[in-house]
Order: sequence, then structure tokens, then C-alpha cells
Amino acid sequence: ATFGTDLVAPAREILAQTATGVRSALPPIPPDAGLFEGFEARWVRTRGADIFLRDSGEGPPLLLLHGNPLTHASWHKVAGRLAKRFHVVATDLRGYGDSVGPADGGANHVNYSFRVMAQDQVEVMSALGHDRFFLAGHDRGARTAHRLALDHPERVRKVALLDIVPTRYVWEHTSREWALGSWHWSFMAQPDELFERMMAAIPARDYVLRHLSRTGKPAFFDDRALAEYVRCFTRKTIHGSCEDYRAAASIDLEHDDADHRAGRKIAAPTLALWGRRSNVGLLYGDVVAVWREAASTVTGGAVESGHYPAEEAPQAVLEAFERFFV
Repeated sequence: ATFGTDLVAPAREILAQTATGVRSALPPIPPDAGLFEGFEARWVRTRGADIFLRDSGEGPPLLLLHGNPLTHASWHKVAGRLAKRFHVVATDLRGYGDSVGPADGGANHVNYSFRVMAQDQVEVMSALGHDRFFLAGHDRGARTAHRLALDHPERVRKVALLDIVPTRYVWEHTSREWALGSWHWSFMAQPDELFERMMAAIPARDYVLRHLSRTGKPAFFDDRALAEYVRCFTRKTIHGSCEDYRAAASIDLEHDDADHRAGRKIAAPTLALWGRRSNVGLLYGDVVAVWREAASTVTGGAVESGHYPAEEAPQAVLEAFERFFV
């Protein structure tokens, strides 16, 4: 395929941000472990990060953004079928998966704010030749998608948000049940590097499994996808994801408060999907009503899953996407 800019490059030509600020060559593109047959792997250099992605298909562009502690691999059960109708682009957010962001989180953790992560994705899609696109995100990827739709309304045709309520709403409606179920929000937002060292001291597989479930590996997780989550759970990812959560408790709230005061909402048609058994499904009641405070036109509903609908209930997600993204 021919793309609109020279940002798309094989791994040997792309450079990564190091702790010293010097750019050094990235390792070769990792194998896909059979999860994305027919997809092409690429690096895209943005102004602040090096973003890894896999893409396939020739229809309208659809950008898929993953959550924590996941990677783009979390879309593997739906990406192939979607690629029959869309040009599917599944990326790793900066600091997650194989993508690399700056070692310095910046003032108030701005370098890992949803605004900056959204800008990465706009630049990725521009590099692939797409001015406007469909957008879907889960968990942290959904929060990035929320910000992208607010900051770049001219780029987003429609947006699907999986298993979240707005970040501002989360912090304003905390509870004992939320704190126990979402303990990592406060833990990972702590400013002291000690907390990153504590995470790194635990074997990666143990931490990832504990984050995904309190009772071991749920059967719906593909072993190959889980292996990817474990492979990518490095000091780089620990730091990047903690910076993400620090930003969510600081600069992201400033951005969200400014939008709220100005009355800005998502302009694009919005689909809210959530797992009936997830914290979102159990704690927030009418989730569509919650989103109508933040988006102009909202439809959606619950699917029979927990927090990971694209992996636990892929058929329901596929059907919802195919109805919505038209």
C-alpha cells in the first residue's frame, strides 16, 4: 500500500526515546504469535513517541485502542472479521505494548495525558493516509478515544467506548466498592518511584494475572494473547502505565474540568458498551445516561461479560460494531 507520509517505516528505520533523550534503534518487529493473520506490522513515529501497530483491510478506516495491562492483541478475536469491512488499525498506546514514549512524564505528567496519547493516534492515522475514521477504545484506550473525539472532532466519524464512564465521573463518584475493585487507579497514580519498583518486583505473569482476575487466568483469555501481555509488561510499560494513571488523577482532570465548564461534549455519534458483570455494569446504573452528560448522541447497552468484552464476548462486540460503524 502507499501512504500519505513517510512516517510509516520498518523497525530498523525507526528510533525510540531513551532515558537520556537520545533516539536509538528499536528492535525488530515482534512476531504476532498467530493472532493477526494477514495483518501487516508497522512502526509509526509521532512527534513524541514511537507507536507499534498492526493493520489490514481496505474499507473505511477503524482505529482500535486497547486498555491496561493489555496491548493491541486484546482485539485479536474481532480484528480479522472487522478487516473484511474496514481498514483496521490496532495500535499500542504510548508506553504500552511495544510502543515507546518519553522517559520524562513532563510537568503534571502531561506526556502521558489522554490529550497527548490522542495526538499520537491522530498522527498515526495521518501517516496511514486517513483524515477521518471510525474509532473504538477499551479501558485506557476508551479514555484516549474520548479525549480524541473532544480535541479532534473533525477526525472522528463515530466513536465506540467499551467499559468505561468518563474519567471525571469516576473521580466524582468513588465508593468503597470502587476502591476495592479498582485499587490500581490510586496505587499506580502514586508519584513515588517506589510503587513502580514494587510492581517490577513481582513476576510479570503473576502481576498481569492478578490484574486480569483474582482467581487465575479466565478461560476466555487466549494463551497467546496472555503471553503478549506478559512479554510486554516491562519496566518501560510499568513506568508508562503509571504515568498514564498519574495523569488521569491530575492533568487529565484539568482538561476534563475545562471541557465541562465550557459545555463541550463529544460531537460524533457515540456507542457505549459495557460488561454487565464489570465494575462499570455493577456500580454506575444507567451508563448510557451517564455518557449523555459527556456526548451529544449516545446509544448502547450491556453485553454478557466482565471488563474485557472484546475477549469474553467477541460476537456481541462484532455485532454491535457492525451495526454502529456505517
